[in-house]
Amino acid sequence: MPEIDPTDHEIAELGPKVKDVDDADELREMLELEEGGEDRAPVKTLIESRIENVEGEDEEIDPESVDLSDLTVADIANLVRDIDDAAVLEDMLERERAGRDRKTAKGQIEDRIESIEGSDEEGDGEELEYVPPEEKHPDLDHPTADKQWVERLEDAEYRDMWVYCETQHGELIDVSMEMLGKARQLMDDYNEVPASDASGESEDSSSGKYGGDEDGEPENVVAVLIGDSVSGLTDQVIEYGADRVVTLEDDRLARFRHKPYTEIFCSMARAGGQVADDDHAEVDWKDYDEPRYTVFPATNNGRDLSALVQGELDSGLASDCSGLYIEEAMISNPAKTGNPGDSVEFERILHMKRPDFSGFEYSTILCIDKPFRDFHPQGASVIPGSFEIPEADPEREGEVVEYEMDLDESWFGVDVTDYDTLDSGIDLTGHDVVVAMGRGIGDSPTEGIELGLDLVDAFDDAALGLSRGVITSSYNFEGHVEGYIGEDRQIGESGQVVEPDVYVAAGISGAIQHKVGMDESDTIVAINSDPDADIRGFSDYFVEGDLFEVVPRLTEAVEAGELATAVAEASDD
Repeated sequence: MPEIDPTDHEIAELGPKVKDVDDADELREMLELEEGGEDRAPVKTLIESRIENVEGEDEEIDPESVDLSDLTVADIANLVRDIDDAAVLEDMLERERAGRDRKTAKGQIEDRIESIEGSDEEGDGEELEYVPPEEKHPDLDHPTADKQWVERLEDAEYRDMWVYCETQHGELIDVSMEMLGKARQLMDDYNEVPASDASGESEDSSSGKYGGDEDGEPENVVAVLIGDSVSGLTDQVIEYGADRVVTLEDDRLARFRHKPYTEIFCSMARAGGQVADDDHAEVDWKDYDEPRYTVFPATNNGRDLSALVQGELDSGLASDCSGLYIEEAMISNPAKTGNPGDSVEFERILHMKRPDFSGFEYSTILCIDKPFRDFHPQGASVIPGSFEIPEADPEREGEVVEYEMDLDESWFGVDVTDYDTLDSGIDLTGHDVVVAMGRGIGDSPTEGIELGLDLVDAFDDAALGLSRGVITSSYNFEGHVEGYIGEDRQIGESGQVVEPDVYVAAGISGAIQHKVGMDESDTIVAINSDPDADIRGFSDYFVEGDLFEVVPRLTEAVEAGELATAVAEASDD
């Protein structure tokens, strides 16, 4: 009997569960249960696809002999990406036509052939004509309309991956180190790939220079530190992967402020480029126009800054990403290629993966140039906890740049006269324990949160998290508890991703949106009065009971140093 009975679940719930099953025999048993039960076609397709993936993960596929009818369209798309022989592709195309003759499969093969040989279609045969923006939009004269007039710089050059390293109380937050480690990995891989002219640098493309420069110089990871006391963090940033650190310190920057932080970052990014006005500083550490890629943390401040910076730099932003990789992209959209019928392979595009609103699938966002218009930097904000914190390398060396610019007094027009700081209400990552409270507190919301805080206090290093249901509810919280109810504590697809040693979920049902934010925790202890709650399926310990009775017992056990025993006994009851 398989661990998962598909007939007990809705289709939306099954996707993540099936993806975690690596045993083909178990999957076949699940398929038999579904066929003998509800017999839902989408569920059977899901399980069959997983069986194909599991059995084919270690198999080498020979494109000249494989039976294409046995492959899905996605399999064919992955297969043709690595084929550079047009004759092999033509043979595959003929076999697909003679077999299942799938339009989408043929399109994947034809696109790859075009990328090797060039398009056989001439489009409309007309060369694109540049029309100055003031002629194209003569009636647009308000400030925001100017953004539609943005044009590419002539012979623009973009380089490096820039990482905004957020700090709190004079220390790097964990997600800053996570991003540095990922950026280091991406740029190391990037620098191993030879530069090419096939990246859309034709006369019909505005894609700038992909790869290293003409001398093969590697591209760098550039860390940005802005604040009132950040110079002491430069060595640490280099140890975690930066080649260059650009800093700016000012007492007025102790608290994050939208205007000055945006102006500073953009001034750094444009420094040394083609001088269009007095705001582009001449520097000796940078000689390109703008960064190729920018990465920000998807924290409250990071989300704000990333949107403002990318807007000011006239590019796009993929927000709340949980995966990044750099790869070529075959594009046939005439808005990007310039002419209908053309296919252009853009190289080294940052693919930015983010969970969609259901949490069931992921979308991959691309930011690609088009004729007469550049979209650089390609920018993303990253959900905290999405990547591992790398091991620091104290032997690494890097360059430190103390950036200088005048800060306009008008940027500081708002004064913060009073504020409160919660001990651990912002960054939930990096703690040994996270105690998360859910809708189970509904009978007495204030008391429920207080019980959670008591459990947090019993541990040496713990933080309080919340499910989205608590944050979006209409509960009435009283006293100091109200200060702990905010989006900065949300865990899940639209909140933070945590991986503590122990995760305590009290009164949380375990919806997929919450699961993606905590299922990498080492040990998951769930407390729920519903024996059929989804969270039971991915918890190490499940305590069936009222959190108002169970949580105080856990607190007493932690204070007595007997947590493991108490959890084991409670989960057996």
